[in-house]
Amino acid sequence: MIPARPFRLLPNSRHGTPGVVVLPESGFRRAAAEIASWPGYAETPLHPLAEVAEAAGIAALHYKDEGGRFGLGSFKALGGAYAVARLLVAELARRGVAPAARVAELIEGRYAEATGAITVTCATDGNHGRSVAWGAQRFGARCVIFVHETVSQGRRDAIAAYGAEIREVPGHYDDAVRAAAAMAEREGWFVVSDTSWPGYTEVPRDVMQGYRLMAEEALAALPAPPTHVFVQGGVGGVAAAVSVQLRARFGTAPRLVVVEPERAACLLASAEAGHAVSVPGDLDTLMAGLACGEPSLLAWQELERAAFAFMAVPDASAVDVMRLLARRAPPITAGESAVAGLAGLLLAAADPAARAALGLDAASRVLVFGTEGATDPALYAALVAEG
Repeated sequence: MIPARPFRLLPNSRHGTPGVVVLPESGFRRAAAEIASWPGYAETPLHPLAEVAEAAGIAALHYKDEGGRFGLGSFKALGGAYAVARLLVAELARRGVAPAARVAELIEGRYAEATGAITVTCATDGNHGRSVAWGAQRFGARCVIFVHETVSQGRRDAIAAYGAEIREVPGHYDDAVRAAAAMAEREGWFVVSDTSWPGYTEVPRDVMQGYRLMAEEALAALPAPPTHVFVQGGVGGVAAAVSVQLRARFGTAPRLVVVEPERAACLLASAEAGHAVSVPGDLDTLMAGLACGEPSLLAWQELERAAFAFMAVPDASAVDVMRLLARRAPPITAGESAVAGLAGLLLAAADPAARAALGLDAASRVLVFGTEGATDPALYAALVAEG
């Protein structure tokens, strides 16, 4: 199916222990209703991959394809833009402009003069910044996006297309996060981050509530509940959002496996340490959207007890899966950060020890999330064409 390659698998010794409520249900209901009301909203497809499931020795496999989400190319359209809307409504109330503005009124431009005086900012590897920039343009705010040195020009151009100013900083994603926060503090801007830290949780909570809509769409469309869910890591926001939605629908039954690049596996390292830790180095992974060295505080509070296991996979396996999906009939376009979960499943399914540790067998029903399409088309074409 894909070549066997070395990977790391760590069953979570704290799985199932009690913890805090990270994402309240009321917040999700509000986010789902709001996002579903936006022009252009449509559920993304859930593809059954029967031939892949058969080759992996499992009963069923479904792939939630986020490549068409709002025309932005990734699931992050659900989070950053929603958080921008929430922030602007709250700020208009604080400034006495509108005590209870509706997002539809922002889209209409009713408060354009006031929102135009508000600047939102964030750091990005590509997709989150695009969502924030899109939200700022749609709702009438100014936007400045911080990128690190290795963010591709194609991704920068896609963000700038929504009117955002792009600023480059040395280092990697976590350095850009710090630069955005520092500049916002000096200039009176508003950070709309998809990662959280002590003292900064409410906006990232809104981002994650938006992500839950992707999970709910998938779970509602499945013909039967999954036994396993494999999902990308990064700072942990999407994995935590999926985890919360699994529990809201099914309790603790589905086993959640969080999959990261081997060169940026901060969640696996945190599980090994027993507390949130940062991983050193330049985080040089092809899976650019997952090149994160520091877990999100909120995400870790969920995943440290809810994830069944953590995996770290090589970049080459991501490319293997991109080609596998591109060459099936019908083809699926999946960017390099979209397929860590599916790569993790296929590597584990071919390894007897990993199958046993995860409880994968001929009756297993697996859900994976294809979190982006070809968000850098030139890079996608090159990677799929190689070999």
